[in-house]
Amino acid sequence: MIEQWTEFTDALRQVGDKMQARLPARLANDAHTCQEAMRLILAATAREVLDVLGSDPSHPAFMPSLNATLNIFQPNADTLYLKAVVSGAGSYRLSGQSGSVRIASLAQFGTLTGEVALTDSPSALQALAHHDFNTLEVDDQGRFEVLLSPERPQEWDGDWWQIEPGTGYLMFRQVAADWTHEQDWRVSIERIDTPVRRSRVSESELSQRLDRLATEIGNTALSFVTRVEDLRSDGYINRMKTMHVPGALQGQFYYEGAFELAPSEALVIEVEVPDTCLYWSMLLVNDIYETIDWVNNQSSLNDAQARVDADGRLRFVLSSEDPGVPNWLDPAGYLCGGFQGRWTGASDTPIPTVTRVPVSAVRDFLPSDTPVITPEQREDAIRQRRRAWQSRPVW
Repeated sequence: MIEQWTEFTDALRQVGDKMQARLPARLANDAHTCQEAMRLILAATAREVLDVLGSDPSHPAFMPSLNATLNIFQPNADTLYLKAVVSGAGSYRLSGQSGSVRIASLAQFGTLTGEVALTDSPSALQALAHHDFNTLEVDDQGRFEVLLSPERPQEWDGDWWQIEPGTGYLMFRQVAADWTHEQDWRVSIERIDTPVRRSRVSESELSQRLDRLATEIGNTALSFVTRVEDLRSDGYINRMKTMHVPGALQGQFYYEGAFELAPSEALVIEVEVPDTCLYWSMLLVNDIYETIDWVNNQSSLNDAQARVDADGRLRFVLSSEDPGVPNWLDPAGYLCGGFQGRWTGASDTPIPTVTRVPVSAVRDFLPSDTPVITPEQREDAIRQRRRAWQSRPVW
């Protein structure tokens, strides 16, 4: 036992060295960023340990994958991410209580191996199939049931989804814009082609899980720490471009860029809202691609939270100092990082423009009827935001 544990801890120790080597040169000697990079490794460790402890394709359960604590891969502030390890040869029943969120999606993915996460291979990370919970039949009490199997059972006349060969895990994503009033789905999963009782996990299986854990922690922690730096190197500082996200939700279009400003400056981000759009949002990330704390700060806004001006245009203001406007994006102390937006199910996919201005001149770039948000109103809004986020089933 001691030998295997020592091998694990030795391999885990190397993750810190790899992180130091992977950090961009402008960040590698910044003590504050280095501590945040250690936090990123801890978040990756927590995520992968949960995965190892809870993963069993014969007895699956949806486990937390990304959230404000497991802040890896730039989680969307409005999305709950749950993961269940399955077998592409297995048959499963998903059941529970329906919700009212606009997006409740199940995606099938293959099993990631080796350095796939680190290399961000589009083919390896591409979903094998997508399924929409909002298309399912529900009874008069809101209950649902759907089978997921290689073939549809002959005696089954209810909802059915086909599981693709090679599927290794399911990603269940729920997107809510109005965190207070939109209700999330409650979903359980069970395998129905094997006995429900579970025997003692074999020695070899436990050993294999520990053997691969340090590698998976490293792959997860290191995957996207250079993404913002890559944007900067490509000239996308305070400007945006189309973004490709392997394994993204169906019908979702992304744009992104890097931001940089002084304490006395602001960025006015402007775009025309598409005529039709199922969901849209914008969020901020730091230099190592952690989403900036959206629970205790207004670092993200969506179509239920932001104000669209009378001319149909959306105007955000990104600044360290609160400019007293509704659509303030708060970087929470970061003067550089990245911003990302998304249009889902949209009739058009415009890319916003970004204008750098003095904070004192922000209102010169906004419509004259833009409301004034007092410090007291901001405090109350963020407290309401915090309560609403915690009311969702994050864990």
